[in-house]
Amino acid sequence: MRVLYITDALAVWGGIERVLRDKMNYLARNYAYNVHVVTTDQGPHPIPYPLDAKVMTHDLDIRFHHQYRYRGIKRLIAYQRLQKLFKQRLKALIDELKPDVMVCIRVEFVSMVVAVKGDIPLICESHSLCNAYRYENTTFWNRFRLRNEMKCLSKANCMVALTEGDANDWRQSCPRVTVIPNVVHLNDTGRYSDLKSKQVIFVGRMSAQKDFASMIEIWQQVNQRHPDWVLHAYGEGELKDGYEKMLSEKNINMVLHAPTPDIFEKYMESSVFVLSSRFEPFGLVLPEAMSCGLPVVAFNCPYGPADIITHGVNGFLIENRDIRSFADKICLLIENESLRQEMGANASKSVAKFRAEEIMPQWDRLFKTLK
Repeated sequence: MRVLYITDALAVWGGIERVLRDKMNYLARNYAYNVHVVTTDQGPHPIPYPLDAKVMTHDLDIRFHHQYRYRGIKRLIAYQRLQKLFKQRLKALIDELKPDVMVCIRVEFVSMVVAVKGDIPLICESHSLCNAYRYENTTFWNRFRLRNEMKCLSKANCMVALTEGDANDWRQSCPRVTVIPNVVHLNDTGRYSDLKSKQVIFVGRMSAQKDFASMIEIWQQVNQRHPDWVLHAYGEGELKDGYEKMLSEKNINMVLHAPTPDIFEKYMESSVFVLSSRFEPFGLVLPEAMSCGLPVVAFNCPYGPADIITHGVNGFLIENRDIRSFADKICLLIENESLRQEMGANASKSVAKFRAEEIMPQWDRLFKTLK
């Protein structure tokens, strides 16, 4: 079977990029699929996560980001020109490759893909929340474009959501929605944290979505009760400078780090994982940390954490934005080593369902039903 994935780029060390790489490599290696991925804005950027030699890459050289050189009506005209170029070049590639099925990773591309795909089955794969705009400070123009794209979802053969909660929201726009969780790169070393270090770990982009400002407030309360414990946070993002300034004005035991390729080693040096997101399409870092034997604490935000954490069994789900309860549960885990050990053991077992061997047969079945 020949599958064509469509996305903007594979140019950053991000969760979407890693998940897409893992799925494409698995299809090529384990199912002998003929896998192609087409990008619009890759350019000279290297692909950070290595692709199998059997996965073929194609860049259409559209450069959608060039529209932001302009304002107002000029930006609209530039965007329309880039849309036209995208459709022309994608149609030529489709005619050349003749894929059996296409998977669009970017919702904002759906209307353009629908316009040129012909009779080829199309799957739209969501890596954001259907209603993410409710939690983000997006412009009117971006919201307008998103609503237009969502109208086109009814012309896709299937929408794949990561959680059941998000799937229910997508069903308002697309009648054919199924849930397939992300493939997660889990700890396969056979080693686990001994949960004895006085370290808590946060991993995530320093953005409004992850709400690290709330984590700073939470850790202030924890540190008052347990000043010998330290929170290590790994991530980059547009708000990191502001967070560093906040920390410089506070006397709390917290250290900010750049992202590291050795994140599993950092998980295993820690005793608790925490996540303060306002919303999560899935939350890859949660099962990653849990696979290293860490109990986790996260806000019960829409929608990912509740699909991963069983409250009181492998971690704690906190009522959304309840800072005091979040701090109390961290302190409970700090003060009760036997509870940490029990929850950590449960955590490492519970995430096996996210391994590629469990997730990829679901994709194989979906592809075959559409062929």
